Amino acid sequence: MQSEARETLTWEEVDALADQVVAAGVRANLPFVAAQSDIGDPAPMADRNGKAYAERMPWVKSVPNYWRNRSLALRASFLHAARVFAEPIWYADGQLGSWRPTRMLEAIDCARVTQEFGFTGALIAPVHLAGGKVGTVLWVANEPIDMKATFDAHAAELFALAFRFLGTHAELTSNGKRTPPGQLSAREAQCVRWAAAGKTNAEIGTILSLSVSTVRFHLRNAAEKLGATTRARMIQIATGHGFLGPHA
Repeated sequence: MQSEARETLTWEEVDALADQVVAAGVRANLPFVAAQSDIGDPAPMADRNGKAYAERMPWVKSVPNYWRNRSLALRASFLHAARVFAEPIWYADGQLGSWRPTRMLEAIDCARVTQEFGFTGALIAPVHLAGGKVGTVLWVANEPIDMKATFDAHAAELFALAFRFLGTHAELTSNGKRTPPGQLSAREAQCVRWAAAGKTNAEIGTILSLSVSTVRFHLRNAAEKLGATTRARMIQIATGHGFLGPHA
């Protein structure tokens, strides 16, 4: 017997998750919280009434009304770390790390974070959602803290909670406007992959031993399945949904 469909997501669930995010940080001795469901969006993450969730989350006094400063999102080292690394991250003593060694975080300069903002420790939860959207929840402390021990004890819980919070918010704010892309055929994916590499239709045809009209046919089908009206948008959507692989 087929199980009953889950009830529709509600804003009450997002609000409850926001409260859980704050409470979980308090339990981990990381009492200050910031969240953004899409760090590429100039608008702050907001509730159903358009009020920023940042207004209900405690934050350090050294960075008041941070959600109104969009330049901060471009230069903040913690957000850059969330862009390039998709697993939980700790900050302590001017350095970033995770639960495994990684070169992805070594080049990010955090030497002045404590001096500039007063953070003594932080746990960063990058949230890489389908379609290429990147969000993050950040928990910080401004008092002495054994950050690595805190990370070991709480990273898994906070990482999962961040995904639930931002993922639920992202689905609700889409308002049904976004639909899942169709599945590309192997040949369609090949054509899009070469288009992403900057090849013309004629060049793609030569590479794949296809006529130009056949290449156009596959690219047109791919664009329709991905809901794109331009070549650039088709490539962007295909990349965000993992159709092209790391070498596109």
